[in-house]
Amino acid sequence: MKRIRITQWKSAIGATKSQKKIMEALGLGKLNRPVEQNASPEILGMVRKLQHLLRVEEVNE
Repeated sequence: MKRIRITQWKSAIGATKSQKKIMEALGLGKLNRPVEQNASPEILGMVRKLQHLLRVEEVNE
C-alpha cells in the first residue's frame, strides 16, 4: 500500500471541533511536524477535509 507524508502547515485555531478531531486522529499536533500514514480511502478522506491546512506528499519506499 502507498504511504503518504502529511504535514500541518497552517494553524488549527479557526478550525471547527470536527476538524480538530480529524487532526488528532491523523496524529498531527504541531506545525511542520510530518506524520506518515498508509494511503487508505479513510485517511485520504480525512486529508481531503483538511486540505486547506495540510501538505501531502507521497513517500518513496
